[in-house]
This record gives sequence, structure tokens and C-alpha cells, in this order.
Amino acid sequence: MPFDRYFEELESGARYRHWPGRTIADMDAMLFCMLTMNHNPLHIDANYAQHSQHGRRLVDGLPVLSTAVGMSVADVSSKCIANLDYYEEIRHLAPVFHGETIYAETVVLEKKESKSKPDRGVVPVETLVRNQCGETS
Repeated sequence: MPFDRYFEELESGARYRHWPGRTIADMDAMLFCMLTMNHNPLHIDANYAQHSQHGRRLVDGLPVLSTAVGMSVADVSSKCIANLDYYEEIRHLAPVFHGETIYAETVVLEKKESKSKPDRGVVPVETLVRNQCGETS
């Protein structure tokens, strides 16, 4: 598996399936909620969540986002200077539940030389998350 791609190696339209996946363990989800003071009972209270529309606890969306971004580093950003303001739109399309495994896939949307810094390039990407069943999250 390639690691550490340079700007010159990236191509518009390229699709990278990041591996390995990551199972979001109960403790991972709970620790994130406690660290960030997100005490929403849908995330931390199994009894409460059992009576909700999904019937079980949900993983907060931010660790899902962070994990997907982390998964993408080896393929699209480990050689970059910075991940800038390209977190334009974040959508949580479906829930992720405690114990599910997520996988991420990134598509290079475009590749262009920087106008302000000629020694650099700009590479906007879109990253999607899917669970172990292939459902987009």
C-alpha cells in the first residue's frame, strides 16, 4: 500500500480506500463523550437509547469524522503542510453504533498549484465513511 504521496503523485478523480478499518468500541465512544462533556443520553445511556428511534446507543459524529480523517492521512495528507479550510460540509448520513467498524474512502476533487505560494499545491478532497455492511454513515 502506498504511503506518503506527494502533490505530484495525486490526480483529480483518484479514489483511495483507506485500510484498515476501525471498530468503534464501547469504551472509545464513551471516553470521547466524557472528554468532550457530551452527556447526551443517546450516546451514554443504554437504557435511554433502547427506547429511542434506533433502539441502541449512537456514536457521536465527531469521533467518526476524526477517525475518517485520520484514516485518510496515509493516502492524501501525510506530506502536506496543513489541512486548511476544506472542512466545508460535514454531513452525518446515517448513525454509527457502538461496536460497528467504519471504513473511509477519499476522492481527490481537484489538484491545483497555489496562487499565493508557488512551491505548494492545493488538493480539495471528499471523504466518505461506510460501516462494515457498506452503508454510508
